[in-house]
Amino acid sequence: MRKRKKSEEDGFNVWRSYSDMMAGVLLLFILIMCVTLFQAQKSYNESIKERDDKIALQEQYTAEILAQQSELDEKNSKLSSQDEQLDKQKKLLAELAAQLKEQQASLDEKTSLLATQQKKIDNIIGVKADVIEALQKEFSKNNVSVDIDAQTGALTLNANVLFDYDKSELTDEGKQELADILPIYCKVLLQKDYKKYLAEIIIDGYTDTDGDYSYNLQLSQQRSLAVAQYLLDIQGNFLDSTQSANLQNYLTVNGHSMANPVLDADGNVDKDASRRVEIKFRLKDEEMIDELNQIMSSSSDTASADTASSSDNTSAN
Repeated sequence: MRKRKKSEEDGFNVWRSYSDMMAGVLLLFILIMCVTLFQAQKSYNESIKERDDKIALQEQYTAEILAQQSELDEKNSKLSSQDEQLDKQKKLLAELAAQLKEQQASLDEKTSLLATQQKKIDNIIGVKADVIEALQKEFSKNNVSVDIDAQTGALTLNANVLFDYDKSELTDEGKQELADILPIYCKVLLQKDYKKYLAEIIIDGYTDTDGDYSYNLQLSQQRSLAVAQYLLDIQGNFLDSTQSANLQNYLTVNGHSMANPVLDADGNVDKDASRRVEIKFRLKDEEMIDELNQIMSSSSDTASADTASSSDNTSAN
């Protein structure tokens, strides 16, 4: 009995020891599970925090990128506006360049025309100066004293010598003076070098300011005609037939009544000097010079207007 009882106690102890061991193992397992769960929870929390930090950082980067994109869009808008302005300026510059090109072409054309006309003027002026110089030399060579204008070549003859007072018939003294002067004057003008430029030989009659205008007009015409007629009467003495025919084609007679009286130093009418006959010449292209002066004056006015218009357009732009 005692052996059996002892054997049962030994079996119970074995099972108790096994239970204790299993309880210890279970407890250890629970502890391990707790530690594992704690570590897992800690790792999870850290992962969540890391994720939140990344999300916050990403949101910050996103906000910065959006701000930069907005700034870039604004700059692009400004650049687009500036490009439009630049295109407008380029278009305006192209229009101005076209206008300048057109104006330059017009200016070149006018410059060329002016150069041509200036050459003609210089030639005319040179010829006229040569004629006047030749006249002065011939009168000096023949010891004939005359009142000749150094600028125009006009001869002024005193009517008091040529005519009696209020008369239109030449005096003997007047005829002698004309016989000394007219051949020299006409022969120079009808020289081959000058004849091709000659347009007219003009005889102008003037009276003083006394009397009626109509009467003085008739008297001045009669006196200039008397001089012209005397020239035609004596032309055969110093001109050949060809020159005589040319002289008739060139000769022009005018009466001016009391117009353009001669004034003395005090500004008063000098009646003796006003009674006169003037003999002068005109070259063929002198009308062209007058016309050219008008053109140049008109061109100058047009150029001034164009300059003012261009200035206004530039200011407006």
